[in-house]
This record gives sequence, structure tokens and C-alpha cells, in this order.
Amino acid sequence: MDFLEPAFMQRALLAAVLVGITAPAVGIYLVQRRQALMGDGIGHVAMTGVGLGFLLNSSPVWMATLVAVAGSVAMELIRAYGKTRGDLALALLFYGGMAGGVLLINLSPTGSNANLSSYLFGSLSTVSSSDVTAISILAGFVVLVTVGLRRQLFAVSQDEEFARVTGLPVRALNLLIAVTAAVTVTVAMRVVGLLLVSALMVVPVAAAQQLSKSFRMTFVLAVATGITVTLAGTVTSYYQDVPPGATIVLYAIGIFIVLTLLAAPLAKRRAKAAERAIADCDARCVPDTRRPTDDVKV
Repeated sequence: MDFLEPAFMQRALLAAVLVGITAPAVGIYLVQRRQALMGDGIGHVAMTGVGLGFLLNSSPVWMATLVAVAGSVAMELIRAYGKTRGDLALALLFYGGMAGGVLLINLSPTGSNANLSSYLFGSLSTVSSSDVTAISILAGFVVLVTVGLRRQLFAVSQDEEFARVTGLPVRALNLLIAVTAAVTVTVAMRVVGLLLVSALMVVPVAAAQQLSKSFRMTFVLAVATGITVTLAGTVTSYYQDVPPGATIVLYAIGIFIVLTLLAAPLAKRRAKAAERAIADCDARCVPDTRRPTDDVKV
């Protein structure tokens, strides 16, 4: 347990737990909406915020949050009202955000490509106390939204038209999902990195879906998987001196593969059990179709 002694590891582990909770908590709604790549687009936009933070000598985390939120709202509005297709909006976010981040951080007197690399791929040693404070505040917002409004967000993610008919504010909830996803990206960028955060939002959800068919159980299993892989990846990064973001994502993919292999025979057994139950019901529950007069002696 010597990895708990350094102060930077204590901060990194706390940040890892928060990331492990928030990323799958938002990712489950993105998967339901078939917007698994949304995190990538927001991550690239957040690069511009990081560069702007260095240029203005302000907190890169908070500046990245502001820029990412603005970008996510713009993308959602384009998707809902614009003639531009959603994939084109994502492409604009990808390339414009990346180019803006690289340009701004090189214009900054205190920034460099080395600084940008720690935000792109994550870095344990650079997680400061102010970063932990910012991550904690933002993570609290994400958990409050994803858990407190889970019924409404699930309804909108499943069927917007049905949610609109039932009286839900679909437009506001769509924007809220986009904003929450943007906040989650900035929460995770110090641990996982902006380029890999989308994987942590999607892969634990996909792994949980291999064993669970209900939304609630999928949510719980996805968050548990997220916490497990972020802690395991952070500790492995400390001992093996490997990039934390890549290690965390590879652990998540490994769990997905294992659960997929375990789920296949389980699904077959469930299917056979269902077939037997149907056969038994057919044998016992077939109604008597004879006419009443068939048994009457004339």
C-alpha cells in the first residue's frame, strides 16, 4: 500500500474515483441516444479551452469546462435545428477544437506541447489540489443530474417523440445531457486524457450491457466497472510508469471482452430455459377447442 503515501497519488486516486463514477453515469445516456462519439468531439473542443487557459493565465480546467459546454450546446442546437448533419457537426468540433488548442497553447508564454500532452493523455503527477477541488465540484454536478433526473433523461434518450407527448421539456433535457457530457469530459481529462475520455464513457456501459438488460442494473454495473478500471489503471501507472489514460482504457476493454465471453453461454442457457418454458406452457395450457355439443349424447 505504499502507493498511498505520496500526496500526488492520493489526489490522483480521488480524481480517478470521481472519473470512474461520472464517465459511465453520463455515457449510459449517450449510448442510448446512439451518440457514443459525442465525448470525442467535446474532448477536442476542450483542447481549445485548455490552450485559452494557458494563454490567459487562468485555470485550464475551468476554462476547458466553459469552452466545452459552449461547444456541446452548439452541437446540440445544430443537431436539432440546423440543416447540417450531426456527423458534420462532430467533424467541425473535432478539427476546429484540436487546431484551436494547439495554436493557443503555442501562443501562450507559459504553455508548450508538453503541457498539452498531459491533458491529452492524462498525467498522475500533474493533478494538483486545485484540480481536485474543481473535479469534485464538477463531479457533484454530474452525479446530481444523472441520478436525480434519471427517469426524465432515460425517457428522452429512448424516444424523444414519446417524451414530448408526455409533457417533458425535451429541448431542455437534450441540452442538459450535452452540458453534462461536456462537464464530464473536463472532469476526466486530468486522469484519462481528452483523447481517451470517450472510451471511458462508452466501454463500461457496453460491458455492463453484456450481463444486464435493465437500465438500473446497467447503470450500477457500468459505474462499478468505471471505478474498478480507473483505480486499477492509476495504481498500475504508478508502479509500471505507463500512461494512466491508456492503461485505464485497456483495462475497460479487457473487462468488456471477459464479460462478453461469459455472457454468450449465459444467453444460450436463458434461451433454452425460455424455450422449455414455452413448450411446457403449450403442453399444459392449450385450450379445449371442441364444441360443447361434441360431448353431448343425442
